[in-house]
Amino acid sequence: MVSEAATVRIDTLVGFRSALAGCFTRWGDALFELADAALCSGAPVGSVPSLSLEPVFRRSHGSLYKALAEGDIDTARLRTLLVAHRPAGWPAVFAVDASTWARCDAETSPERGFHYSASAHSNGQPIVAGWSYQWITQLDWAPDSWTAPVDVTRIRPTADATTTTVDQVRRLVDLLPAQAEVPLFVFDAGYDAIALGADLADQRVAVLARIRSDRVFYPDPEPTPGGFGVGRPRRHGARFALTDPDTWTIPSAELHAHDQRYGDIAVQAWPGLHPKLGTRGHWAGHTRPPIVRGTLIRVHVQHLPKHTQGRVKKTLWLWWSGPGQPDLDLCWRAYLRRFDIEHTFRFLKGTLGWTTPALRTPEQADRWTWLIAAAYTQLRLARGLVEDLRLPWEKRRDPTNLTPARVRRGFRRLCTLIGTPASPPKSATPGPGRPKGTRRPPRTRYPA
Repeated sequence: MVSEAATVRIDTLVGFRSALAGCFTRWGDALFELADAALCSGAPVGSVPSLSLEPVFRRSHGSLYKALAEGDIDTARLRTLLVAHRPAGWPAVFAVDASTWARCDAETSPERGFHYSASAHSNGQPIVAGWSYQWITQLDWAPDSWTAPVDVTRIRPTADATTTTVDQVRRLVDLLPAQAEVPLFVFDAGYDAIALGADLADQRVAVLARIRSDRVFYPDPEPTPGGFGVGRPRRHGARFALTDPDTWTIPSAELHAHDQRYGDIAVQAWPGLHPKLGTRGHWAGHTRPPIVRGTLIRVHVQHLPKHTQGRVKKTLWLWWSGPGQPDLDLCWRAYLRRFDIEHTFRFLKGTLGWTTPALRTPEQADRWTWLIAAAYTQLRLARGLVEDLRLPWEKRRDPTNLTPARVRRGFRRLCTLIGTPASPPKSATPGPGRPKGTRRPPRTRYPA
């Protein structure tokens, strides 16, 4: 007998799948079955053509290629769908990070750029040629690897990364409930925290980003006695160097907590500080660099997990900007949970085959990326509805505590029970193929 809670979860999953099918405007049935094939494959996706052999993909392999090449996805409608199916009990904390789809030797693929890669190098540098996709995922406090992707966008090589990030955050904020808690967006050290805070100052959002530990900040200058001074008025107060504790003032707020992995944690905050900016880079259009104020947060942990010892410092500095005052307990927990997005990237690439296809155009890669985001959301909605098909050496787990990979093992059986909104193929007769004697001209080469 199915419980009432399981019935609600099944109805939610079925409703999501029906709405997802409506987001595919061209070659929709083939696109939907392609996403199901990635979910129902028994092994990690090693090649996209092999997905046409899955029973849930009722079409020929030619339809698979045409769906990616000629299909169309209403991305605005799909973004709204992902936001509407966010986990209700999760905090309004979102991790923002980019991951590279390496296409080093794809000379016929346009819009490739050189992007950072931690595992691959090019000419001795940690960069690879390919497409960069920036994801926004909602985080949870539970000790697992689940996240909730709500938006993804491709950063073009000619676009400004900060401007693209600001536009992506604004687009998501417009979809969030206006009366809910202020959303917190967490960034790693590769982002320009000062520029993000300044460009999002008119939004009801909070920005939390890691900054380098060798930076220098300044408070506002002390008022001149009598209100008059000689020369131009000062814009910066006493020097606040992160590497020099003698320059630190008394923090305005402190917090002491304990974590099982990190031991005793000490958090300190200094509000009203700002860096010295120049009229270059993001501020090149300003005749005078602005004063961008925020809160410096210092987090010091007692010890690090064994796998990170010797590689990560025990002290990190964070920059916070937003309405009101920062919640120190929320800030340090949110930044540590930000690394859950790395688990999501690893699962998307290694299991669902996000970067596996050798697609030629970035538009095809965009469609496949959205399919992967929708497929991962279906796995999260199916959590607690599938059996634990564990391997002999794995411990038994409760169905509500399964990892994404273990939920995927049982999704094939669930898919046969809930059905599919995709229409069956109209014809099983193969097409005529390319006419004999015809040849295609060489494809255009595009430098990265």
